[in-house]
Amino acid sequence: MATHFISLDAISAREFEDLLAVATYLKKRRAQGISEHALAGRNLAMIFEKPSLRTRLSFEVAMSELGGRSLYVRGEEVGMNSREPARDVARVLGRYVQGIMARVFHHQTVVDLARHSGVPVINGLCDRHHPCQALADFLTIREHFGTSAGLRVVFIGDANNVCRSLAQACIHSGSRFVLACPLGYGFTEADKKELGSAWGEQVTEVNDCAKAAAGAHVLYTDVWTSMGQEAERDRRLKAFQGYQISEELLARALPECRIMHCLPAHRGEEITDGAVEHPRSIIFDQAENRLHAQKAVLRLLLADDAAKVISAARS
Repeated sequence: MATHFISLDAISAREFEDLLAVATYLKKRRAQGISEHALAGRNLAMIFEKPSLRTRLSFEVAMSELGGRSLYVRGEEVGMNSREPARDVARVLGRYVQGIMARVFHHQTVVDLARHSGVPVINGLCDRHHPCQALADFLTIREHFGTSAGLRVVFIGDANNVCRSLAQACIHSGSRFVLACPLGYGFTEADKKELGSAWGEQVTEVNDCAKAAAGAHVLYTDVWTSMGQEAERDRRLKAFQGYQISEELLARALPECRIMHCLPAHRGEEITDGAVEHPRSIIFDQAENRLHAQKAVLRLLLADDAAKVISAARS
């Protein structure tokens, strides 16, 4: 396993599969009432520059159930890159704890923490990537479809952090990814460079929701205005009209299509209330699986038995 978990393009397809296998294994053991103590004596510092429900609770519960401890650190108390540079924060934390999870505004902050801390760093979300979410998403997809190979995953929205990580997860898993977005809100040239040879083949972009939904196994969306984009809200509300998951859009997809959303949802904007509550919605399965995906990341980065647990998970 890689030293850090910062973005999915920084790990191999094999490592991604290992994470999914371990997440599935740990989820089954939890259901069987089997306790895990692989992180006994280990501490995880959790830095939050952005508010959180799923990220904070899933990591706290994950550390507790693995026998370790989590330490919640408010971003304004640390003041990274204002009160003191991220590299200094990293050096201090690396002497106190065995791992760092950071939910921050800027990708460079996560990079700096990883470069200087001397301990594993996990990206809990930044402006460019949300790898923990994508890992939980594919755990959920595989639970419902039995596989991810050959599936058509359609993201309705803009090329945000969730979208980028989901596209990379599709590349690792043999799925096809389609972004349906208004003009001007798609992948940038930098994004396309990160996607490499998959761009234009395995990963594509269209400006027509109905066209994108045809043949879809998964319809996925996120809020039109992400944290940090509040000043753009009015412009985005206008631009994204019609880019919504609804029962009507679902009817254009395959009969087995599932609805996904990373939450929190703005019902009535990017998704209708009926779509959230639809029998084919697996939104809250995704939310639950954040816990199991997080446990896999922590187990493989912070414990001493990574090879052993991977072998057990794949047997």
